[in-house]
Amino acid sequence: MARLDNSHYHLIGGEAGVHDLVNRFYDLMDSLPEATEIRAMHAKDLTQTREKLFMFLSGWLGGPQLYVEKYGHPRLRQRHMPFKIGVLERDQWMLCIRQAMLDIGLDEDLHQQLGDAFYKTADFMRNQ
Repeated sequence: MARLDNSHYHLIGGEAGVHDLVNRFYDLMDSLPEATEIRAMHAKDLTQTREKLFMFLSGWLGGPQLYVEKYGHPRLRQRHMPFKIGVLERDQWMLCIRQAMLDIGLDEDLHQQLGDAFYKTADFMRNQ
């Protein structure tokens, strides 16, 4: 008998859904004038950044722990310490991720659940 998988990873569409979310997120970060400061914190070429976020979110959403397997514990706060992250940067990041969730068509309940969880994580990254 197949196991019912209610993880966010499964609900978002598995590997393909996480890729869609990450790609839309960075496309928005690249194009929205309201995301200028958060975009400036990233490398010009987002290829590696996209892949790392995909790997991290796969595990964070309840799927394969790709990031941990390759890089070890994410240590999110420590890895983000070199960057000035305040309310503005948090809010720009949230603008992009919330819009990305809408754009890939997540249902309202999942969008709300993930939005709340993303906000807690993004707020935890603040160091200013």
